[in-house]
Amino acid sequence: MAMPDPVVRYEPKARLGNPPSYVALGQRYEVLSSSKGYVERGVASWYGPNFHGALASVGEPYNMYALTGAHRVLPLPCYARVTNLKNGRSVVVRLNDRGPFKDNRIVDLSYAAALKLDMLREGTAFVELRVLEPSDGASIPAAAVNAASTQTLNWYAQVGAFGEKANALRVKQNLDQAHLSGTAIVEERSGDRSLWKVRVGPVDSVGAYDQLVQQLHSVGINTITLVDGQRLGNRSPH
Repeated sequence: MAMPDPVVRYEPKARLGNPPSYVALGQRYEVLSSSKGYVERGVASWYGPNFHGALASVGEPYNMYALTGAHRVLPLPCYARVTNLKNGRSVVVRLNDRGPFKDNRIVDLSYAAALKLDMLREGTAFVELRVLEPSDGASIPAAAVNAASTQTLNWYAQVGAFGEKANALRVKQNLDQAHLSGTAIVEERSGDRSLWKVRVGPVDSVGAYDQLVQQLHSVGINTITLVDGQRLGNRSPH
């Protein structure tokens, strides 16, 4: 698609769409005071004709042909680069709406943005969302993301990171008792310090990841991070 990415520029927080917190579908969300340095990986979806012309959260009409998106907690408006971790395609979007409120989705993209990421047919994609500051411009290369991720076929749900291995072992034991297969502990070292991360997987599709997340929710785990198989470090069976 030939549409250029929007120019990243300073915009004050919109009068609408930025309450300290709000409730949607029975769940309360706390809006962040700042978007600086925000990076997130997870599943993107998109919304189109049924919402075209309706008011977005900041009070502007939603335009499915503009490069925009919806996020639950980032201050609006702000700009972010969204990269499809399957094919390496990326797009800069202006976030001006709230959502998505379906479980296990981190951003809802406009039709035009989803088209640039080549995710219209599947409807969802594993993505990285990285907020851009005006000083960054829209030209921050996504090469680092592309090189690391486009060869990844398997994905994992990270459910905890601990400075004490005993705490990681306790979480793994609980997951094993709940019969969740593929649970492992990954040690990541920085100098003389270790961080013990508990991960479950692998999965090879958004559908399989959704199913895994639902299983984790059923055993009381709600803080889940998507990680790729290229970044697993040293796996420990214990």
